[in-house]
Amino acid sequence: MTTATKTDLTKTLDGYHARLGEFRLLELPPSRYLAIDGHGDPNTAPAYAQALEALYPVAYALKFASRRELDRDYVVPPLEGLWWAEDMDAFTSARDKSRWDWTMMILVPEWVGDPLVDEAITTVRTKKSPARIDDLRILPLSEGTCLQTLHIGSYDDEAPLLQRLHDEVIPGQGLRLAGLHHEIYLSDARRVAPERRRTILRQPVAPV
Repeated sequence: MTTATKTDLTKTLDGYHARLGEFRLLELPPSRYLAIDGHGDPNTAPAYAQALEALYPVAYALKFASRRELDRDYVVPPLEGLWWAEDMDAFTSARDKSRWDWTMMILVPEWVGDPLVDEAITTVRTKKSPARIDDLRILPLSEGTCLQTLHIGSYDDEAPLLQRLHDEVIPGQGLRLAGLHHEIYLSDARRVAPERRRTILRQPVAPV
């Protein structure tokens, strides 16, 4: 299969589209993710680094398995995260990262079945055996109606935009929060300067 026929899900799926300064309402279909859970500051918690050390190799093993066994190649989708705290002020205003809970995840293409995911996990466990490989799981996610927007800049500068989304935009449309805060990291934090990072901020909602 040539590079020209490689599927890029960030271009074909509506959920990966967002504009700066626009809060867009959209309806998302059910999806499946490779996922791993944790708690604490992503900058300092060993569990976070270990989560990515398990997640990325399996995502790439799955891509290669899809190309080899299904003759369908694709670009590995971006890292995504679900974030929450017992008191959401720790996330939106106080930004107390030590109190954060998270699920880091990478989308599984709809044509890839669970057996192939299990095969990819087994491959990585055998070859690399990352510390948290056994914590990986398949996460079905049905977010339904969501509001999302694009943030450009440091992750630490998201708070004002999130407060506006939670306190003004969502109530102003007769809606309420109905799920976990969801971030999609369109930029690779290892290669892109903080002020240039592009992140989709998503919030599932429901009528009041």
